[in-house]
Amino acid sequence: MGKTKGKTKGKTSNSAKRKKVNKPPTKPKNKDVRAREYLTQSEIEKLRKAARKHARHGHRDDTLILIMFRHALRVTEATTLSWDQIDLKKGLLHVSRIKNGLDSTHPLRGIELRALRQLKRDMGDNETYVFMSQKGAPLSTRTIHEIIARAGENAEFTFTIHPHMLRHSTGFYLANKGHDTRAIQGYLGHVNIMHTVRYTELAPNRFKDFWKD
Repeated sequence: MGKTKGKTKGKTSNSAKRKKVNKPPTKPKNKDVRAREYLTQSEIEKLRKAARKHARHGHRDDTLILIMFRHALRVTEATTLSWDQIDLKKGLLHVSRIKNGLDSTHPLRGIELRALRQLKRDMGDNETYVFMSQKGAPLSTRTIHEIIARAGENAEFTFTIHPHMLRHSTGFYLANKGHDTRAIQGYLGHVNIMHTVRYTELAPNRFKDFWKD
């Protein structure tokens, strides 16, 4: 019996070693890759300019970045954004949130309306979705990741740009402008306000009156 137990232990140990060897590499934490997870407004403009200049579908990609930033869209919310959600005459966008987020209606400003109208003219009136591929299908999440990463490379950022950084950039921008945290919460569609507070904690204007010299 003692020999049998010993063999069993040996087999278990070898099996555990094999599992450890075959374990996939751990994904690095965002903070180990980038110093921050948001872009400033000037950096957003730099990203848009690179998309317009270097991309094959420059206007579409520029508009994608603009709308994702202005309305804090997640990638899936951008891929499924349809023209039915947009009222170009009244200048309104109905944002349908995922992850049980709170839906809301956002105003569309002039720069967004002009970009969307041109995009609609370029695509024609028969398309359902706003951001379409050359093959006539909605842009996939992978394609959007590639579009934004490529724009970041062409803009010569020293760190990789990913789509969710645009949503974080919205929160940082609104908090930095001093907007009410509850209003930002509704705009971003957060159910839990603690997810919104992270942006107000990053806003440097909280400390602007600390020194008077």
